[in-house]
Amino acid sequence: MSNHLAGRPATIVGAGIGGLTAALALARRGARVTVLERAGALREVGAGIQVSPNAFRVLEALGLRDAITDASAPSGGVELRGGATGALVARIDYARHRPGAPFRVIHRARMIEALERAARARGVSIELGTEVTDLPPAPLLIGADGLHSRVRAALNGAETPFFTGQVAWRALIPLEPGAAFVAQLFMGRGRHLVSYPLADGLRNIVAVEERSGWTEEGWSLPGNPDDLRAAFAGFGGPVTGWLDRVADCGLWGLFRHEVAQRWHDGTRAILGDAAHPTLPFLAQGAALAIEDAWVLAACLDADADQGAALARYQSLRQPRATRVVAASNANARNYHLGGPMRVAAQAALRAGSALAPSLLFRRVAWVFDHDPTDLRA
Repeated sequence: MSNHLAGRPATIVGAGIGGLTAALALARRGARVTVLERAGALREVGAGIQVSPNAFRVLEALGLRDAITDASAPSGGVELRGGATGALVARIDYARHRPGAPFRVIHRARMIEALERAARARGVSIELGTEVTDLPPAPLLIGADGLHSRVRAALNGAETPFFTGQVAWRALIPLEPGAAFVAQLFMGRGRHLVSYPLADGLRNIVAVEERSGWTEEGWSLPGNPDDLRAAFAGFGGPVTGWLDRVADCGLWGLFRHEVAQRWHDGTRAILGDAAHPTLPFLAQGAALAIEDAWVLAACLDADADQGAALARYQSLRQPRATRVVAASNANARNYHLGGPMRVAAQAALRAGSALAPSLLFRRVAWVFDHDPTDLRA
């Protein structure tokens, strides 16, 4: 570390995963960090998240290896299954392709708690119940303020996202005994459902359905469990039993935002969803924010010229974020094929999984193998 951040003030808007990771990364390098969060308490938003090795490398570098391992569960891989029957189509076995690599699943609230504890222990000031309507003047202002980022708007002007024609439900149910710790993805025409166990006796469910219209964008809209069950009534395997146990669920519309053209102006910068909102079809939204946070702090610590440091941050992160967002968008289409296209695609997946089991993993290996703590990567 070059120690260019020692004693320098930094203000972060937003105390989600990206904001708290950035706060910890900056504070460990000596910055005096204040986090402004509009919520009155740091509470769970959403439910489960997948922590792949690319993100875990940052968490380990920040001293959180044990805390995250204790609060999470291992993920053995991903199973792609037919929605109607639940039959296995293909499997990506993480242990086979990356032995010993840390693929974990964690409740979002447990991740927030671990980051908050570590940040406060490093002297970060977290001001809850602070609504930022006008951006405060600060030598360094970081927008980790999500989809509707005021900092992004200040840098890029007003933008209008477009509705993808998809809505998503998110729910938690008690975990059944003997459950396999793998992510299962059930594919059907115009819809798919993903589920995986969490460490605290819960099963996470995300179900996505195509719809013609929607008006809201966000995480916290209440959903109707009966509507969820009706939308996925044609799904087989364990899905029916899982959905029968859903008592509460959230519902949100999925909107596509372009990756921001401008990530900084010399004194202000953005990260995470504020810079590159990502659809939940590659399980990399939180991971990208964690990567951003490390690289931003490392660039600022390595260069006394803040403007040059922020320019380097954007040059390192924008291409990767753009590639991940594009891959996630492609998955949204692939999961929802219908008719002959679905039959052909699943037959190809089944054959490929049997004859060349490493092929599916190789398609996504570039995501997991990336090391954001190495700025040459």
